[in-house]
Amino acid sequence: MTRPWISRRNRRSIAQTLVLTLLLIMLAPVRPASASVNLLANPGLETLDSTGFPLCWEKSGWGDNTYTFDVSHPGRTGASAMRITVSAATGGGDRKAMMLENPSCAPNVTPGHQYDLSAWYTSTTPNTVVTAFRRDVAQGWVYWTDLISLAPAAAWTEMTVRTPQVPPGTEQIVWGVTIYGTGVLHTDDYTMADATTPTPGLSCSAGAACVQGAWKVLPFEAPVRGIHAVVLHNGDVLLVAGSGNSEEMFEAGTFTTAVYHPRTGTFTTVPTPADLFCAGHVQLPDGRVLIMGGNKAYPAADLSHGYKGLKDSYIFDPATGSYERVNDMSAGSWYPSATIMGNGDVIALGGLGEDSAGTVATQYFDQSEERWLGIGEANQTWSFWGLYPSMILMQDGRLFYTGSHVFGNGLPGTGASLYDYQAGTITPVPGLQNKDERDQSMSVLLPPAQDQRVLTLGGGNIDSNPDANRLTDLIDLKTPSPVYAAGPALPSGTLTGGVPQTVNQGKMYVSAVLLPNGKVFETGGALHNRADPVYEASMFDPVTNTFTPGMAVDPVPRGYHSSAFLLPDGRVMAVGNNPGDGSFDMRISVYTPPYLFHGARPQILGGVDTAWAYGSSHTVTVDGPILRAALIRPAAVTHSSDPNQRFVDLPMSVTGNQIGLNLTSNPNLAPPGWYMLFLLGTNGVPSVAEWVHVG
Repeated sequence: MTRPWISRRNRRSIAQTLVLTLLLIMLAPVRPASASVNLLANPGLETLDSTGFPLCWEKSGWGDNTYTFDVSHPGRTGASAMRITVSAATGGGDRKAMMLENPSCAPNVTPGHQYDLSAWYTSTTPNTVVTAFRRDVAQGWVYWTDLISLAPAAAWTEMTVRTPQVPPGTEQIVWGVTIYGTGVLHTDDYTMADATTPTPGLSCSAGAACVQGAWKVLPFEAPVRGIHAVVLHNGDVLLVAGSGNSEEMFEAGTFTTAVYHPRTGTFTTVPTPADLFCAGHVQLPDGRVLIMGGNKAYPAADLSHGYKGLKDSYIFDPATGSYERVNDMSAGSWYPSATIMGNGDVIALGGLGEDSAGTVATQYFDQSEERWLGIGEANQTWSFWGLYPSMILMQDGRLFYTGSHVFGNGLPGTGASLYDYQAGTITPVPGLQNKDERDQSMSVLLPPAQDQRVLTLGGGNIDSNPDANRLTDLIDLKTPSPVYAAGPALPSGTLTGGVPQTVNQGKMYVSAVLLPNGKVFETGGALHNRADPVYEASMFDPVTNTFTPGMAVDPVPRGYHSSAFLLPDGRVMAVGNNPGDGSFDMRISVYTPPYLFHGARPQILGGVDTAWAYGSSHTVTVDGPILRAALIRPAAVTHSSDPNQRFVDLPMSVTGNQIGLNLTSNPNLAPPGWYMLFLLGTNGVPSVAEWVHVG
């Protein structure tokens, strides 16, 4: 007969869903499949939320039965067990002791593998069954199968069952015990382990993905053009388009923003007050996003003016999902830089002004007063830095202009410099190769930030439009007089259609993403200005200063107006592409690095302190040995530019399964704000990030 729990999805109140979702920042991280390892978060039901219910578990079911969920004491082991009482079952329905359908709770699975599931239970009714749902890449969460019916049991009894092979396209599963008749059900001490026998001699059974990683193009498109991307401290992604490089949308006053919710694969559109196309943005200490400048006008047909920069400035608040106006900047800014300082203030440099000329004002946002200082209040050097000049905060409070920019070729000097805002001085830095062919290159402060080393890679020249280069440059900012030195060449790639490159296999519009294992993932780019996407990706190791070529390649071309950035689950998301024909690619790609195919994620047992003062120590309890711990600042990226991206090492003290994490006392190394806390297991697999606030 047709069972109602097969034909209908779980139903839960909006309030329950909201409360449990907000608690996810405290949850134990997910574990991917690994033989003989329990893959479940909070399997003993011991960690409770503020309502007293087990974290990563939910009160689910459907129908009009009369029921209660509660936590009984003691459990089979430990203090807690889950109890469901169904006192009346009229009109069908069921209640489920079920895991939460959420990426931070649901265990990852490998298609084709089978899993051993077990749980301890007591039951006064035979109307119970073990039910499983799966997360399909195309459909989302769907019913999978009923696995076994359970006999009544007065004493604690262990249930064990093996799943069928996981269907293709399945990313995660959840399962639990369903009660669909009157009675009382207790459950406790859940276990899930990969039952698939690994190939002898291999620690990874995922084939090429074990060394290359794997890309997936999501089965839906973004509703807005992904010009700007910001990872918010609630795990969502802010995508800002403004007019999105469309004069038609500009003339119509159609400006767009959307928030992407990775947990559900859904979007929320946000009313956008101005054309924030090619604005600057940075995360403030409280997690709100300061957005400065944007587009006041597209070039005139009669060439009387070019692009014009706005003075407008706004703050996006993730809590309200809306923009609020702050005072205007002191000068118009189209393509400005934005760097947060150790005191939480923001410096913006470069870009084009309201007159289409280069902005020479230094613009300073005082976060304590929440306003832009007037032109005479900020220290001025009256220097033009180009457009989106990459300005990285150094440990001594100065800024390093790396030489990466978007439109800024032909400026005098060496192409890189040290800028001291307080002293108002600019000191040239020599050694940058081909300084006038580093347009739309990218620079990153290499892991860890304490080492003060910067990598600059790729670039071209949008005016002369040569083949983009494979150049990389390295610099140690700790030395008294830093000098760039040539780094290893970017690996070769292929052009559209897989045609091998034969000359100068480089790229502009390149993306570089700091990963939780301390490496840099390099992806995307094009050989020429808005043309000829390059299909190549590699992994840079700051320890050896070498690239490992041959990483999996994003199947979507990623050139002009593209970005790639780290998600809190350790994967990389890529958006955008705006070739010269004016089209825009709305597809979203997600890269799973090789480390996520190599076993179980480390798990934090219990919550994490979210407030981290400078120089403080914090203790976490983990389920296994930890190799490294770090804070990574969430992305705020556009046009191959995210000068605030940084990986802050956390020295560890270890006592058994207690790990002491020690934060730097220098706010210039970790500017105030929200960070993703990653732990790296000795198998090289990172945890899902916990969010902590520094400052």
